[in-house]
Amino acid sequence: MPRAQHPRLGPSLPESLESPKPMTHDNTKAAHSWGFEDTQFIMHADKSVQLTGDRYEICGFRMPDFIPFVEDSLGVRIDPGQRKETVEPACPEPRRNQAFIDALKRDLPEAKLSFENEARLIHSHGQATGDEVYRVLYERLPRVVDLVFFCSTEQEAETLVRLALQHDVCLIPYGGGTNVSGCLQLPETERRMIVSVDMRGLNRIEWVNRENRQVCVQAGITGLDLERALGEQGLTSGHEPDSVEFSTLGGWISTNASGMKKNRYGNIEDIVESVTLVTPNGKLETLSAFPRQSAGIQVRPMLFGSEGNFGLITKAVIKVRPAPEQRSYQSVLFPSAEHGVAFLHELSNSAFLPASIRLVDNNQFRFGLALKPATGAAGRMKSALQKTFIQRVKGIDVSQMAVATIVMEGSLREVEVQETLLSEMAARHRGFMAGAHNGKRGYNLTFAIAYIRDFLAKLHVLGETFETTLPWDKIHKVNAAVIAETKKIHEDFGLPGKPFISYRITQLYPTGVCTYYTYGIFTHGIANPGQVAVQADHRLRAVVVENGGAVSHHHGVGKFRHDLLVKVLPAHNADLVMAMKETLDPKNVFGASNGVFFREATH
Repeated sequence: MPRAQHPRLGPSLPESLESPKPMTHDNTKAAHSWGFEDTQFIMHADKSVQLTGDRYEICGFRMPDFIPFVEDSLGVRIDPGQRKETVEPACPEPRRNQAFIDALKRDLPEAKLSFENEARLIHSHGQATGDEVYRVLYERLPRVVDLVFFCSTEQEAETLVRLALQHDVCLIPYGGGTNVSGCLQLPETERRMIVSVDMRGLNRIEWVNRENRQVCVQAGITGLDLERALGEQGLTSGHEPDSVEFSTLGGWISTNASGMKKNRYGNIEDIVESVTLVTPNGKLETLSAFPRQSAGIQVRPMLFGSEGNFGLITKAVIKVRPAPEQRSYQSVLFPSAEHGVAFLHELSNSAFLPASIRLVDNNQFRFGLALKPATGAAGRMKSALQKTFIQRVKGIDVSQMAVATIVMEGSLREVEVQETLLSEMAARHRGFMAGAHNGKRGYNLTFAIAYIRDFLAKLHVLGETFETTLPWDKIHKVNAAVIAETKKIHEDFGLPGKPFISYRITQLYPTGVCTYYTYGIFTHGIANPGQVAVQADHRLRAVVVENGGAVSHHHGVGKFRHDLLVKVLPAHNADLVMAMKETLDPKNVFGASNGVFFREATH
């Protein structure tokens, strides 16, 4: 289906003092799959792959090793002639609450409303593989929003919420559409008219206080636009999730997000000092922004992770810092993931944590190597010499080694000291520095790698990533349990070949870590592959929780993890959250039914 040209679907840019310079790329977001329209993986006749455009470091060259890596990892043969074809997205006629529509047209600009099928479909799903993206591309979504409202002012938000309450309409907040926990999946039992409220028009910086290092930002701004605007002022928020190009400040708050540089800048709850929320019971503004205050029981913490259940987040005051004087990259090779974990454990108790440090296991390390360009004779000789050095001089088995990628930010002296101390500590765990180039490439690969999921889905390979928080003493236990369950899932569903499973540790705490798991399965010839992927995903998450892991570290709960949350959440905690809902939204205008509210999906 040709993409409808809708001027409000693409990301908009900040204005006035924070206006960025014109960009050289077409920033039109892909309709349903991940990323930008000008960037996608393609396969050539020789089965080499290439990422189009020049947006990322791995764009523009052929990668001959990737498909062989996939085939070897999954124990199957990829046949380019058996590509899966997308279907015409199904979009039923919208349900119309005519009195509400008439009121909208009377009180708000009619141009802000869209009944267009393409806009409705885009706003009806997030980015989970099986339950959402696979359905919209290859099957059908069970429920589609009836109307999209493009909000651009706080006054519009207040008017919209008032009218929805008056006319019994359901509102679903929409930011960057990157959620992978089912927050945007619509309750199939919802009988009211559903309106998706696209908040990306609220994308401006309202004020900057350089002395206090505070900025008031509208919640619909994307991370890409926020950092570019702050950069022009010589500032940064430091919040850089994998989805930074598309996700929004409001989305970060509502899912309780974390960024890759949290070691230096903190998680989102450390960065945001006050929040404004428009609810059916009026506008809720948390206490004035201070570094810290003891003012009795505070509401602000309860808004982190609210997942669209209470209202529309319209703005927040956030902490910013001067842009770092120096940014340096580094990488460390370890004989095994176990050695790398021991290094991270010692590092977590130190005073010189780098802005970001991520440890990848051997499977994920080889995954990254497979995304390198073809090399000539000189390159192959250099690679052979490096392998010989690692094996003979360092005594490391390349089939077991793990890699940590490091980003250091701060003053020139601060970065120099960090690198020296990191090298000394790594040596105590048989690690050695492997260079800035590998570190930078490994870090930046994160932003491009998500495109692979949609490319592989066309080749019948379904994959997903999920994260958790693990205490230090549960890391190896949970990893072993996930690997064992992955193999069992493969046997239970009679899947071809073998499964792919890998992990990486992405954030450090004194008491534990955030761990990401990436798994993949080959589904050609399997009935209902999307549902198989969904069930596999749920089983793996359940194993994590059963063995001592958290329900989520930063992706949130949504609808896909609600049953796991109910198992671990004390009843009184749920009762308090329900009471807050009853106070702010007694008529359930915000009926997304995420987290503990999933049981309240009917209306």
